[in-house]
This record gives sequence, C-alpha cells and structure tokens, in this order.
Amino acid sequence: MEMDRVKEVLDTHVPDGRDFDVKPLVPIVEDIMKRATFLGGGAQDQDYADTWEDTAIRSGYTDMPELTYAINKTINEIICNCSSGGDEHFVAIALCRSLSRYAWEDKVAIALAAFAVSYGKFWLVAQLRTTNPLAKSLAVIRELPEIIEHTEALKRKFEAVSNLSKAMLNVTSCIINLKELPIEDIGQSNEWVFLTAHVPTAVYWTVRSIAACSFILNLTALGPEYVDSAAEAWDLNGVAHKLAKIKEDLKEQMNSIKQKIEDKRQDDAYNALVELFKTPNTDNTKILSAVINVKEDQLPLYDGTNKKRASIDILRKKHVLLLISELHIPQEEPSILHQFYTESRQQPTKLDKQYEVVWLPVVDTFSNATDEQFELVQNSMPWYSVHPIMLEPAFIRFIKDVKSFDKTPQLLVLHPRGILPGHNARDMMWVWGNLAFPFTEEREKELWTEATLIELLADSIHQNLLLWADQNRYICLYGGADIEGIRRLTTIMRSVANTARIPLEMLYVGGKNPKESVRKNNSIIQAENLSHILPDLIKIQIFWMRLEIMLKSWGQHGMFVKSDLIQHVGKIICYDKDGEGWALIARGWHEMAKGIDKEVYQCLSKFNEWKDKVVYPDGFVIALDEKLRELHTPHHCNRLILPESSGHIPEKVSCAECGRPMESFFMYRCCTD
Repeated sequence: MEMDRVKEVLDTHVPDGRDFDVKPLVPIVEDIMKRATFLGGGAQDQDYADTWEDTAIRSGYTDMPELTYAINKTINEIICNCSSGGDEHFVAIALCRSLSRYAWEDKVAIALAAFAVSYGKFWLVAQLRTTNPLAKSLAVIRELPEIIEHTEALKRKFEAVSNLSKAMLNVTSCIINLKELPIEDIGQSNEWVFLTAHVPTAVYWTVRSIAACSFILNLTALGPEYVDSAAEAWDLNGVAHKLAKIKEDLKEQMNSIKQKIEDKRQDDAYNALVELFKTPNTDNTKILSAVINVKEDQLPLYDGTNKKRASIDILRKKHVLLLISELHIPQEEPSILHQFYTESRQQPTKLDKQYEVVWLPVVDTFSNATDEQFELVQNSMPWYSVHPIMLEPAFIRFIKDVKSFDKTPQLLVLHPRGILPGHNARDMMWVWGNLAFPFTEEREKELWTEATLIELLADSIHQNLLLWADQNRYICLYGGADIEGIRRLTTIMRSVANTARIPLEMLYVGGKNPKESVRKNNSIIQAENLSHILPDLIKIQIFWMRLEIMLKSWGQHGMFVKSDLIQHVGKIICYDKDGEGWALIARGWHEMAKGIDKEVYQCLSKFNEWKDKVVYPDGFVIALDEKLRELHTPHHCNRLILPESSGHIPEKVSCAECGRPMESFFMYRCCTD
C-alpha cells in the first residue's frame, strides 16, 4: 500500500530545474501556527506578541511573484479539492500533480504555506470577531458562533489539528534543510541514498496531512458534529505520530551526513596542517595562523607582561616555544620556565638568543569555571597566551596523535622560518635551561657530551651552588626524611671538614614528593643552622623532576650520554625510592663520592683512621669514595629504573658499584604516594 502511494507521488514529479529559496517561508509559517491558537487571547499569546519582531523581515523573505502565485493557486486548489468529495489521499495526489514541476522542497513548502494562509485566516476571524465588525460578519457566514458555543467539545479536535500542523512544519523544515547539505563532499553515502529514497514519502504524508487539516477547517461551516466525526475518522493524532517518526528518521540520517562532512573537513584540515609543518616557510606566522583561529582584525595573543592584546605578527621571524598543557598545569612547570624565560631577558647583549613563549591550553569542554581557571593561570604567566577556544581542532588532534600529548606539558619549538621539528623541548629546557638554545636535537647532543654531574645537579636550584663549584669548594648534597639521620650526617660532615680544613657547603634537597616531613625538616635545619636548604618546596620538586627527566633523556640519547654520569643520577633516584637518606660529596666540578647516609656516616666517623692517607686537595673525596666502596659486599642489589616513555632502552648497563652487566626486567608499579 505504502509503495503504491509513493509510486503515485513519483509519477507526478517532473521538476523543470528551477530553484527557489523557500527556507524564509518556514519561520513565517511557524509564526502563523503559534498565533493561530484556539480562540487566542491568552496571556501566553500576549507574551509572544510582546517579544516578537517582524518575522518576515527576520526570515529574509523577499517578494517572489512566481512563488506567491503558486501559493495562492494552491490555496484555491485545496479548497476546490476538499469540496469535491474526494478523500485526503485524492487531494494529496491532486496537489502533488499541480505542483509537479517544483523540486521536492519547493513543493512541500508551497503546500504548507498555502495551508498556513487558510489556517491563519480562519483563526484571525475567530479571534477578532468580538472587536472588529468585519471579522464579526465573516464569522457569521462561516458559522463560527455555533462552533464557538461548542468550545469544550471541540477543543481536543482543534488541538489535534494544531499538533499535526506542527508535525507538518517540522518535516517540511527537514526536507528544506536537505538542500543545504554539501553532498559533493561525501558522494553517494548510504545515508544520502536513504534520504533521497524517503523524501517522496515524507512529502506525501505532509501534503496528505495538509489535506486532512483543510477538510476539518472546511467542515466547520457544516456544524460541530461534522468536525467531530471527521477528526475521529482520520485519526489526526496517529498521523502526527507518523510524521514525527518520519522527521526523526530524516533527522538521524541528516545528522549522520553532517558528521561525515565535518569529519572530512577536519581530516582535510588536519592533513593540510601536517603538510604545512613539514614544509619550510618564509616565516613562522603561517604556522601560527594554522594553529590559532585568527579572524580578521582580531588580536589573538595576550601579552602577560604588558597585560594587553597583541597580533601574531609580533612573533614574526622569532624563536617561539609553544607551551602545550591542560588548564590544570602543575605548578613546577611554569615555575621553571618562568625562571629561564626571565633569565633570557636579563641578558641584553644576547638578543639573538632570546625567544618567545606562547601558552596554548588544551581544553575538552568549556564552561564559566573553565574561563575563570584559564584567566587565573593566564595572569600568572609573563609570556603570551591564547584562549583555548581559539585553537584549531586540527592542531589539537595533531598534538594528540603526532606529539602524543596526554597530560604532561610539552614545549614545541617553532623556528623563525616556520619549521616545527619533531622533538619536544620540555625535557631539554628542564635539564639545560637557556644553554639549550636554539633547542635543537643537535644542541642537546652537544650538551650531553660535555656534561658533568655536579653541573647537572647544581644548575639553578640554589643561587650559590654554581659559585661554590667555581670556587672549588667541597659541596655536600643530601636528602632523606629522618631528622635524626640528618643531624648525625651534618654534624659529622662539619667535624671532618674542620679537621681536614676543607671549605664545605651543605645543601638539603629533601625527596621527590616533599611532604610535611620535608617542610618540618627545613624548619629544623634552618633553626639549628645545620646546612643550607631549599625553602621553596617547588624547588625541591624541580630538583627531583630534573633527575627523572635526565634518565628519560638518556633513554632517548643514550649513545651521547656518559654512562657513569647517568648511573649516578639513577642511584640517587633509587636512594629516594627506597626511603633512605643519602649524601653526595664533590670537590667543585671534579671528583665525587656518594652513598646512603649511614654508610657515609660510618666512613666519616673513622676519618682519623684514614686521614693520613689523604692527598690534598683532591684526595679527600677520592679517599672517601674508596672507603664507601669497601663497605659494599659482593652481595648487593642495585637498581636503575628507566621511565617506559624514555623511548631508547640501552642494551647493556653496568652496575654503578661493581661494574658488572645488570639484568633487565619489566616493572609494573602502582603508587598513590
């Protein structure tokens, strides 16, 4: 049955190729439907009238004589066909035949607009009959007074007409919107085939519903009993439900097509971005324009130092570090970058080695809380920043897919000529600071081949450390949580230094996760003048994070890193993971000894037994290292834990204590500390 109906509709469809813009009709028809309420005059109607603007002007509807003629012609045909004795199917096919030369969307829009005119006239007369003499006379001819006397009895019937009218409007709107789909972007997809196959059915049931509602309006002149029986026979609510199902099916397929089109657009933008990053450009603003969605005359950058907006042109031909992070960026990340960024600007003689930083926060969802958090972090940064909503989706996909961005912040290097290398400079900045400029892999390899452990450990964590090393003073870095162990170690160190007459400086660096115990230890050490401290716990976190980043860098550049250097770093990390106190003693940039605090204390407490064997100035540390090695039994357990994300895992690693090759294992750890 349904197939036969659709075939009849298809047989009437012979479009001549003309194109009409019928979309502006939709809001006008919608406005008529809203105003044409049963007898009107309610408070809700008045509220709607008070807030309504000229719908025709807002819709963009313009004078189109041919369309107006078609609507007026269809009004007359609806009246004639509904009066000829045929049923709603007969009227629907007759209307489709009359509108045969129009496209599907034009056909249904003209028919609905024609019905809306009749529907609006009917209720306009009903609403004005008591205040307008002309409307009163028209109402009498239409037998409206008798209909109005049966208000309660007919109310549900006219509500059914109103509900069906809304369903007709919704389906019509869907059919018209199909025209706007850029189908050339995805070709003949399954969804598009479904839509084109079901549009004739949707048009048929919409036009048939128009016929049914028109029959109801015409029957009002015969009396309320005819309206009641016709509404029951045609099951208007059932037809409204059918139209609602048709609309949902069309909407689902349209949304699927829209998603495919958007996915294709995003894929094209992503591929273009990847190619752009591979291609040398004349300057870096071309890259920045692809990363940031910049509209005409817009200033997308916020200058954190001068507190004002700026154009991306201010970054032209400069070295730029793109700081990629979530909004909730760990405090130590901007802290260490702030330090090096500020230092670079305090060297006016090295303008060629200055760089700019742009913060690009990645946010999945936006809210008022998101904006507040963004502004809070933004105002704490001295460099440039961009609102997360301005980042191109293709760039966010790029940093997640290509740069493996998860939660750990990244620093992407953008060179003056618009080249975006593949490496993340965050680790380089953490380990080497501004020495790493211009932040290339070649520069990093060069630094690793020249590195010394004290230089790596000392860099920037304490204002005097580098000075002490330059002065060839003896430096003791130590950590641990046991305050009694700290007292024993610092006391014996000072005692031995006085006896040996060596210049000694000690610095407490806590542990990787500085808790309240480290804060208390800092207070006690400072109060009792046991040694120097790092009063800022962020500095302590930075010290330990740098050690782990060194291990990671070794995994990436193992062939360029001195194995003994990284062994010492790994051993210090293992001391901390085991919860043991430890100490590292060095003379300036030169020789070095290390061990757990108990072993160091044990060796130093017997200093009188081996002090005569010390040859100064370098002999003290060498002799202490020998004594510490004597304490190591053949049976020992030494670990070196490399981060899985480090990339390169060396095939052979020698033990820092005995020199033998170490066995390798996989380790899985769950630590909530």
